[in-house]
Amino acid sequence: MNVKFLYLFSLSYSMRRVILDTSFIMTAVKQKIDFFEKLEHEGYQIIVPKQVIRELKGLGSKLSLKIMEKNKFELLEIEGRDTDNAIISFAKKNPRIVVATLDAGLKKKIKNSKLVIRQKKRLEVI
Repeated sequence: MNVKFLYLFSLSYSMRRVILDTSFIMTAVKQKIDFFEKLEHEGYQIIVPKQVIRELKGLGSKLSLKIMEKNKFELLEIEGRDTDNAIISFAKKNPRIVVATLDAGLKKKIKNSKLVIRQKKRLEVI
């Protein structure tokens, strides 16, 4: 068996994944938190729904969009009536994924681990 394949497979299988919500991105940018660097350092694969990018554009969050453009993440089109429902649906289908959100309503509706901002600078999984 190919050892390189096994190594890459174990890396991808063990890599933790996090999906980012609009509220998390905008708050992190506002509070000058380098969330991409911190998440990558912790070994997270970052996922951003296309709906979140559309929301950022609709809200005119140019700085958030500029930061998104400069970093690596997986961009996904997720089915759902709106962004929150899409994230809820994705989280239910992927119970091990961490959901990065500060939206109280969204946090109540998902059972997955959540990534939040504590004390205006610290990222914490709860």
